[in-house]
Amino acid sequence: MMLWLKLLLCLAAIGYAGYFLSRYGDIIAEKTGMSASWVGLILLSTATSLPELVTGISAVTVAKAPDIAVGDVLGSTVFNLVILVLLDALHRRETLYSRAAQGHILSAALGTILIAFAGFSLLLDHAGMSPAWGHVGIYSPFIVLVYLVAMRAVYSFERRTLSEYTEVSAERYPDVTLRSAVKGYALAAMAVVIAGSWLPFVAKDISDMMGWGQSFVGTLLVAAVTSTPEAAVTIAALRIGALDMAIANLLGSNLFDIVILAVDDVFYTKGPLLAHVDASHVLTVFTGVMMSALVTVGLIFRPQGRSVLGLTWVSQGLFMLYVLNSWILFEHAH
Repeated sequence: MMLWLKLLLCLAAIGYAGYFLSRYGDIIAEKTGMSASWVGLILLSTATSLPELVTGISAVTVAKAPDIAVGDVLGSTVFNLVILVLLDALHRRETLYSRAAQGHILSAALGTILIAFAGFSLLLDHAGMSPAWGHVGIYSPFIVLVYLVAMRAVYSFERRTLSEYTEVSAERYPDVTLRSAVKGYALAAMAVVIAGSWLPFVAKDISDMMGWGQSFVGTLLVAAVTSTPEAAVTIAALRIGALDMAIANLLGSNLFDIVILAVDDVFYTKGPLLAHVDASHVLTVFTGVMMSALVTVGLIFRPQGRSVLGLTWVSQGLFMLYVLNSWILFEHAH
């Protein structure tokens, strides 16, 4: 019971601090004039993905649990796409996909490429072909390069959406000074770092106690905990009517999450990270690819009607794929 309470404590700390981290990051970007720039976009996507970053580094260095680190990253990409289902259910006036800007197609497609590349590298490593520079897999610099190109492309395409959002958010923080925002950001970041560093140890203990594989615990439990800032920010954005920014936050976080694999690889000194983890992560990769492709289809096809549980067929498909992936991993974990 104590272990589950510790997990809930991590969830509460990361969820609460993660929301303020994103909010203060937004205020800093606003007050310094970075909101409509590439730097602002990176600052905000980094803010919601900080729990995954801290948890991953802690898992591969101190906790010696590489499967939890990789499971967290890949599980978070899948979990972020499930948040779209929640977004579709909460957005009652019209379907999410009929309202979303066409520019999100680019983010979803680039996310599909990055997730697929991570899976390709994982399969390559398990086939005994692990080209590396020192202990770092050769795929890591390529992931960073693709991310930088992707973010530049997304920013160029979404510039109009960002500027519209800036006009809306400029009125939201008139009473907050830059100094108090920086202080709040630092305090929230510290709380996320402490909880995120502790989380892999709790997850490892739960894995041992329940007899579950670390890949399963990392992909489902740890990923759900570290994705709470994305969920909080997404719902907050929806409440102020910034639907496109909610979607952009989720798809942008997926791009950054894959970069965290490259960062974890640098900190993991026993060799290429993906060569030292369970092959079951490939299941999550393919689920992420299928879900990203389904989102792309939804953004192009733009379904108008709702059916079961008031969801579009795209959202139903996303939810079913997530449940299927969870069930297969659970069966594999025993």
